Amino acid sequence: MDNLVKTGQLKIEPMNHSEFIGLMRSGQARLIDACNSMLATESRFDLAYNAAHSLALAALRWNGYRSNNRYLVFQVLPFTTGVGPEVWRVLSKCHERRNLAEYEGYLEIDNRLLNDL
Repeated sequence: MDNLVKTGQLKIEPMNHSEFIGLMRSGQARLIDACNSMLATESRFDLAYNAAHSLALAALRWNGYRSNNRYLVFQVLPFTTGVGPEVWRVLSKCHERRNLAEYEGYLEIDNRLLNDL
């Protein structure tokens, strides 16, 4: 984390309690909605991905850091939450799929990846 601060990829910023609560609330609401099997798989993936990002960002903010890089918020999860590499691998794959959808209009999601997310 110190190296990321030195290179400017992370900023040290005191945790803001209301921001943290808002991020947690947003992440939890999206996660609940992502479980709605009546929605299209693509919509559920989008909701689950944004829930994961919101919760990962909340963990980063809880630890007194800020980043504008979506991918980095996931990369530092082992340091902010202690999760293992199996979580990081799923989030990395989902980030790649999300970028393909956002920037190239191509989204290929299967139920296993959605459930893992």
